[in-house]
Amino acid sequence: MNELTKSQIDQMEQMSCQDHVVHWELKRGERADIERFISLSRYRGIRHQDGSPLRGQRTHTNARTCRKQIRK
Repeated sequence: MNELTKSQIDQMEQMSCQDHVVHWELKRGERADIERFISLSRYRGIRHQDGSPLRGQRTHTNARTCRKQIRK
């Protein structure tokens, strides 16, 4: 890396971005999906808003973190 020029580093970044999804693009896409679920009032969107488990996990004895939020 110390021996590479700025143009070579830029070329490597462009090649890697073409083939793969970069971390921040993936996070932005996930957040957009969640916002879409919330705006459509889908079950998963409502669970995201509440901070409750989404995928059918048991909440009676587990999911303590979401129950702490409810008690406050």
